Amino acid sequence: MANQVTLGSTGIVSDKNGFGALPIQRISREEAARLLRKAYDGGMTFFDTARAYTDSEEKIGYAISDLRAHIHIATKTAAKTADDFWKDLETSLRLMKTDHVDIYQFHNPPFCPKPGDESGLYEAALEAKRQGKILHIGITNHRQAVAREAIESGLYETLQFPFCYLCSEEDLEIVRMCAEHNMGFIAMKALSGGLITNSAAAYAFAAQYDGVLPIWGVQRESELDEFLSYVENPPQMTEEIRALIERDRKQLYGSFCRGCGYCMPCPAGIEINTSARMSLLLRRSPSAGYFKPEWQEKMARIRDCLHCNHCVEHCPYSLNTPELLARNLKDYEEILVGKEMLADNF
Repeated sequence: MANQVTLGSTGIVSDKNGFGALPIQRISREEAARLLRKAYDGGMTFFDTARAYTDSEEKIGYAISDLRAHIHIATKTAAKTADDFWKDLETSLRLMKTDHVDIYQFHNPPFCPKPGDESGLYEAALEAKRQGKILHIGITNHRQAVAREAIESGLYETLQFPFCYLCSEEDLEIVRMCAEHNMGFIAMKALSGGLITNSAAAYAFAAQYDGVLPIWGVQRESELDEFLSYVENPPQMTEEIRALIERDRKQLYGSFCRGCGYCMPCPAGIEINTSARMSLLLRRSPSAGYFKPEWQEKMARIRDCLHCNHCVEHCPYSLNTPELLARNLKDYEEILVGKEMLADNF
């Protein structure tokens, strides 16, 4: 079927609707269980989580462990040593109530784990695969160089990488390289951290690439309903959608914060992954909540920036984050003053 994807050499077949389970850590166990069951009942069979997503794995185990034979589970480890690798894997298996993980991914490492690199990570993954505790070895990343090295190494069966219609030509080349190497491509940030507000356009763009499986971060039932409607009626790339994508690319393409959070925590207590893209959020999503005292206080913390460059060093997109923060604070305060002046006139 045109709206299905095979993840490279893994042989895993899924609808082009993967369930991204990062957001369910923000909701109750019962609410998460209801969403996970509804996702499965609606046709979703690929569920992606991570050891780092607090209780996400536990909620998956609670909600859908009885469906294990009918679903594919991908999770991740941010371990830096073999010992921590095994601790993470055993914890994930226990919490998800399963004896194996379909795809076990190294979670955004700053380097590409390989045999003999002294970390012992890849050797641990091979042994876990030999034991049947993981079926396929994958890697996730935000860095072009690490992604390319992982593809060219031939060591990995899947790559999870940011991919949406705001992508660069270099990002598209990563997708093409995966296809050439028969490597599954799992698309994270398909909605660019909430900056893309038209899910049909996001789906139609990703659907143009046969080997790409988008995973949609789901927290609300209304969001899930949108994606489930695409199982039977996948959006097509129309002239109207092309025009929308072109408008968004003109507004958003380039040096903007994707909200990935790898700059966090900030030594000065700044919520960088939202504050650094506040201008765009105010223009592209319901904005009232961002003008409440809580957010005024959070944005004011930008003035406490230490210019320590922790954020710059950890940004996978090489952004000048302090400059971006200052620009967003200026825009925010101008909009806030405008709103207050408007209120005073009525």
